[in-house]
Amino acid sequence: MIRHLTAAVLTCTLLSSLSAFADSPPVHLRSSTPEDMQAITQVTQDFQAAVRSKDLKMLSSLMLNSKIMFESPSSPEMVKNVREKFDASFDGTATGSYANFAQFIGSEKGALDEKFSNIQITQDGHIAWVMFDYEFLLNDQVQNYGVETWQMMKTTEGKWKILSVLWTTHLMPKPVESSAK
Repeated sequence: MIRHLTAAVLTCTLLSSLSAFADSPPVHLRSSTPEDMQAITQVTQDFQAAVRSKDLKMLSSLMLNSKIMFESPSSPEMVKNVREKFDASFDGTATGSYANFAQFIGSEKGALDEKFSNIQITQDGHIAWVMFDYEFLLNDQVQNYGVETWQMMKTTEGKWKILSVLWTTHLMPKPVESSAK
């Protein structure tokens, strides 16, 4: 009888403890400061300004280094197609993508812009994630759009740098030309 009573008391105590734990806030919360959030926001604005002005030095200063992952990975369907036809080890990613992007920005004759909307920033200490919708424009015409994500890190100098950039790509449909009779 005492053993059953002891087990019942232990069960009630355990359930009560678990209920209190479930109702309490998490012990570990994200570490974020308004100053860091403003600095991260400034990087997004500087990125857009660098694209518009084709300022490759400014653009590169926002990156941790020129070897970061910077690309729109291929869809699973495209990877399968390339593997079947050309390259059995193709994984949908490429190397040197930031350098290719910078080269494109620097050599494009037309006006460039990349517009961001719905920017969401999550920071935890020296690491941050930035996600937004984008539109990439050439001569004021949207060329592609999608969702872009950045991983960022705070350097020993206290600067926020882009560690990786990944985005989806949706191309604008080509206008249908009507045939004159």
